[in-house]
Amino acid sequence: MQRLDKVLSEAGVASRRELKGIIRAGRVTVNGQAVRTPEQKVDAAADTILVDGQPIARPGVVVLMLHKPAGYVTSTEDPRDPTVMELLPEPYRSMELSPVGRLDKETEGLLLLTNDGALLHRLISPKHRVPKVYEAEHDGESTAADVEAFQQGIVLRDGDVCLPAELTPLGPGKSRIVLHEGKYHQVRRMMASRGWYVRYLKRVAEGPLELGDLPKGACRVLEQEEILQLQA
Repeated sequence: MQRLDKVLSEAGVASRRELKGIIRAGRVTVNGQAVRTPEQKVDAAADTILVDGQPIARPGVVVLMLHKPAGYVTSTEDPRDPTVMELLPEPYRSMELSPVGRLDKETEGLLLLTNDGALLHRLISPKHRVPKVYEAEHDGESTAADVEAFQQGIVLRDGDVCLPAELTPLGPGKSRIVLHEGKYHQVRRMMASRGWYVRYLKRVAEGPLELGDLPKGACRVLEQEEILQLQA
């Protein structure tokens, strides 16, 4: 158990001096109850602590952004293929990190890994509608009718119905797709339903995060501010 102002300070919310005013103003809740005393003892790992309705970064939470290359499976272990875990430097390989969702073996791009189970489930749950942005190279050229079909919700060839998605034509054989869920091989299957074979697929953004110029095969540790944006 630690003082509330110490926990908030270590989470990067504000300075200890600023936090006294924030807490006494009733802007901090612990397990749904407003707390106005900076010295209140809390369990940072177990209690739900919100500032202005937003969660704080929990201690020990690690989130990595990996630029996944083709040829690696999104799994913690696999008997046949190399996994994304083999791309992580030490000491992160031994931190029990889990991939947030999946990119298939041949898909490249942004993949998050974390040891925060609550954050992982929040990001992959369709009810939270976290956007995932892909760029695809494919046969054919998308049209206004295809854009409308994606907006209405694609029905896959096996009858599975997808949530409404965004399709933006980027020229002959290129498209940008925004999903809010993560079905098995979803982008490839959605494109196939419109008669296109996807030759190359890359995820370039997830939630508030963009892949940017992170080199292929490299990873970086997210800053506390970025983690808070994901939690929100």
